[in-house]
Amino acid sequence: MNGIEILGTGSYVPEFVADNDKFSEILDTSDEWIFPRTGIKQRHIATDIPNYYMGAQAAKNALENARFSAEDVDLIIVSTCTPDFFYPAMSCLIQKLIGAKNAACFDVNSACTGFITSLDIAHSSLAAGKHKNVLIVSSEKLSQQVDYTDRASSILFGDAAGAVLVTKSDKPFYSYMGAEGDEFEALYCKANYNANCPWYGNINEFYKNRFDTPQKQNYLVQDGKAVYKFAVNAMANAVKNAVKGHYDISELDLVIPHQANLRIIEKATELLGIPSEKVYTNIEHMGNVSSACIPIALDELKKAGRIVPGMKLCFVGFGAGLTYGAAVMEV
Repeated sequence: MNGIEILGTGSYVPEFVADNDKFSEILDTSDEWIFPRTGIKQRHIATDIPNYYMGAQAAKNALENARFSAEDVDLIIVSTCTPDFFYPAMSCLIQKLIGAKNAACFDVNSACTGFITSLDIAHSSLAAGKHKNVLIVSSEKLSQQVDYTDRASSILFGDAAGAVLVTKSDKPFYSYMGAEGDEFEALYCKANYNANCPWYGNINEFYKNRFDTPQKQNYLVQDGKAVYKFAVNAMANAVKNAVKGHYDISELDLVIPHQANLRIIEKATELLGIPSEKVYTNIEHMGNVSSACIPIALDELKKAGRIVPGMKLCFVGFGAGLTYGAAVMEV
């Protein structure tokens, strides 16, 4: 059986905490407005460090947890939608900082679904025998994309990084991935270039009427109602397809969902018939840290001693694209 095994987990969370009271200082909002709608009390902001530094610290912690040398890692996959550079890949910067000189490197961007996408790719590579030890790093600095004059979206996002080291195993692994590109305008952040190509015409005419405001041109844009409707059904669909022919949903011991909004998690797991005691959430103290949500939650669970050999874990998420996916594995 071509499965995978998690050898180690790690995470990095910035020191600065922006709780709901801090948002009430800059916006017409309050903890009484934010928490009931989102389940969020606070989020962390990387005020003085780049994204790749957070990723490197999470990677080092995962290697230390696994008691593993960076030189024995032969592939680094980084999931991020908030890179510090267009190029090089953030995985190359992390490779340098951790000393993984023998690793191939590339980045993945399926937004908040990125960790599940990376895990699926790692599984395929390990099963094919192309690599032996894969380091997955999910690191996100959403604060550099958020419009802090927008009460609806700015309260949701934070910065942090999570990492896992995986290798081939005979333990079961099943996954399902999907996307609905027609719905991309429900959640996006447009790339901006200071281009001075002398032959350009007015390229902004191409985007006119679609991205015609400073907010749409420069910041993360989200249609909350559309995302909610998509996410609830997509997460339920992903889990059903991941376990199909392998397990009954009731056999899952623990579900670790993407932490976008507590109401989304509650509704999706309700549709699946999964009791709340089987669902792990940390959104109250972390907010939405995109693809880093799931590996950070996994690291928290492992440190708390809640990951027991033989457990069936399910990771499920959705993100801009719109993308979605789920992975099921035994530990």
